[in-house]
Amino acid sequence: MNKAPLYYFDHAAATPLDERVLAAMQPYFTELFFNPSSPYAPAVAVRREYEAAKDTLARTIGARGSELVITAGATESINLAFKSIGGHVVVGATEHQAVLSAAKFCKSASYVQPDNTGLFSAELIARTIRADTELVSIALANNELGTVQPLAAIAAVVERERQRRREHSEVTPLYFHSDASQGLGQLDVHVARLGVDMLTINAAKVYGPKQVGLLWAAPHVQLSPVIVGGGQERGVRSGTENVAGVIGFSRAMVLASEHRHGEAKRLSTLRNTAQSMLEAALPDIEIYGNQKKRLSSHLSLSLPGVDAERLVFKLERQGVYVATGSACAANKGTRSHVLEAIGLNDRQINGSLRLSFGRLTDEKAVREGIKFIIAAFKQEQDRVGKKA
Repeated sequence: MNKAPLYYFDHAAATPLDERVLAAMQPYFTELFFNPSSPYAPAVAVRREYEAAKDTLARTIGARGSELVITAGATESINLAFKSIGGHVVVGATEHQAVLSAAKFCKSASYVQPDNTGLFSAELIARTIRADTELVSIALANNELGTVQPLAAIAAVVERERQRRREHSEVTPLYFHSDASQGLGQLDVHVARLGVDMLTINAAKVYGPKQVGLLWAAPHVQLSPVIVGGGQERGVRSGTENVAGVIGFSRAMVLASEHRHGEAKRLSTLRNTAQSMLEAALPDIEIYGNQKKRLSSHLSLSLPGVDAERLVFKLERQGVYVATGSACAANKGTRSHVLEAIGLNDRQINGSLRLSFGRLTDEKAVREGIKFIIAAFKQEQDRVGKKA
């Protein structure tokens, strides 16, 4: 198997499995393969280790293991959160497609527009909440722009509405959910400090195994099962437990938590280097997202008028891996709804790239890889200019 490319600038889409995580998982694929629901001693031991891993995983987000539902990833976790809602929902217009799709199956939905940096106003969300609203869902950080949302302020708005309902003896519940997958490893993801009632995270974003995620739900939240069967995971997500996956998820989250501050600082330095190089070489380049409130790993940009999809394939041939937006949107060949929501026109969207840095990124990779990107942008500019 080939090693990961030297110029990999798409960590927001996928991260490689950490070798320490793989080592922790390995025994559960081989000698510790037992079904944790079986009654004999080796299986009971595996059950204890599975529950211990859930407890450790829960502690990294300030929760209890009994409050977690392990799923096959963030998309399933989001579906589980929305499945429990019978009334109106309020979601951000720039949410991940999993949230937007899940909202369509609720009774009704309102979509809050961000400002031109992708930031949501807590007061605008307050004005959007109705008497029949049961759920507000806003991601901690946007997967394309990297914009970090004011979840504590939004949580305060939700709590104000709950207090109003209590004072008027209204019984409609109101929950606050956030998909925090993209902020893991860089931001403080702690359920109490965020003020959420439900939280989605994903192992694949922190160098853990793919197809493993969780939904944390506070004890007062009543969940409805999406997958029924043997009653595993609090009776709301049946199926034989993914022991190796949870062991790996737990290890990955502990490592991410231990190194969060240092890694965020390192990535911020690399991102700023990349941005400075691009702005110096390409006077027409535009940088998107909130420049003060964004993930250290993300750089969203555009050279209006060029064809970013051509750039992606051109750069791939040179060993530089970038994205035109979220991997989900690119896979479907659709225009980025995130960039549309912040008011970009077709020329800006067509010329947009998302660079996201991570553990495979160092200063040498940035300085060399960005030179390839600059050259490709200039070549595309020349091609467009000659056609005109």
